[in-house]
Amino acid sequence: MNPWLVARAGMARHAGTYAVFWLLIVVATAIGVAISAQEAALRRGSARAADRFDLLVAAPGSQTDATLAAIYLRPGSVPLMTPADAARALAEPRVRFAAPLGFGDSYKGSPVVGTIAAFVEHLSGGLQAGRMFLEENEAVAGAAVALRIGETFHPAHGLAADDDDDDGDAGQTAVLHEHGVALAIVGRMKPTGTPWDNAIVIPIESVWRTHQLPTGHLPSETRLGPPFAADKVPGVPAVVMAPRSVNDAYGLRGLWRTPTTMAFFPAEALTPLYAIMGDIRDLMSWFALATQGLVVVAILAGIIAILNLHRRQFAVLRALGAPKLYVFACVFTQIAVIIVGGALAGLLLGAGAAFVLSKLFALRTGIALPLEIGAGEFALVAGFVVFGLLAAIAPALMAYRRPPIEALSGQ
Repeated sequence: MNPWLVARAGMARHAGTYAVFWLLIVVATAIGVAISAQEAALRRGSARAADRFDLLVAAPGSQTDATLAAIYLRPGSVPLMTPADAARALAEPRVRFAAPLGFGDSYKGSPVVGTIAAFVEHLSGGLQAGRMFLEENEAVAGAAVALRIGETFHPAHGLAADDDDDDGDAGQTAVLHEHGVALAIVGRMKPTGTPWDNAIVIPIESVWRTHQLPTGHLPSETRLGPPFAADKVPGVPAVVMAPRSVNDAYGLRGLWRTPTTMAFFPAEALTPLYAIMGDIRDLMSWFALATQGLVVVAILAGIIAILNLHRRQFAVLRALGAPKLYVFACVFTQIAVIIVGGALAGLLLGAGAAFVLSKLFALRTGIALPLEIGAGEFALVAGFVVFGLLAAIAPALMAYRRPPIEALSGQ
């Protein structure tokens, strides 16, 4: 005797109710999968964005603020290094390059960042089109910037508020004024999967000159980049150093931890953020598990009520000679189909939701989130299925142990 035939008939008779049960399981499972996958993707994406920033040197303050400014292009209120410290950092001999970063301007939502050509090459791994800037009035566009090679633009002081911020005070300042200088796009970076894809990179000398600061060179010089004249370097928010070796990196970090400067690896600043994300993930995971448990209990209560409506049918089967195990299998199969089918559909829905959230996050921040459905998500779904199947034994045993005479008599 095939228990699936009886189970299928029971589910067909109450298709609407069973569909609601199935949908509840789908949603409960999808929430857990989406939370787990999204948190892991956020870790990978933020870590990958920091890969090209070997060592950051900045004025004493918050490492998190300096990281958000340099890597994620969220300048905030990062203090400037003193001109003397900036000049010494840019002249550091134990690095492949030391790149100053200059923020403060933007163009139609794209931050305009000043630095040196060597850092652009390092960050992008070469250009995908055009050439590197060679003059102060030239710029290289990030992969996602709408400007084409050959177009010119006028940078504006400040960062434009987000389009959906009606009051314009959601962490970014309103545009103050447009600079008179015109810059031409001469190259385009390769995609990096970081906020720098939406940046326009210009020579640091252009940033300094536009803001009436020394340009790092003698007035008679027109070249770009290092070496800089020590007495012509203004203060900068941060300097990115590319050490020649791991040993050099740790040595430089210790050397540049002084009363007037701080030096750190971006991972040092990201670790506390990861800890906070992990705590939030754990809290949300427990919430998702509690939701799944309540869903299973509610579904089993509903199935028990349905089975009570059909107790006479099971009693007839028993009276006709069906073994107890067959009745058990009929009930257990119904519950197993709903739980397993709902969990698998929830896995797919959760993966889809996480994928959409990752894309929206990337559009909002510029950080590409590499989404993966891995062992953690599969273990979450498997654990839910096992819990549900173990819980399904209870109503199946109730039908299994009920004497046929009791059921037929309506007791």
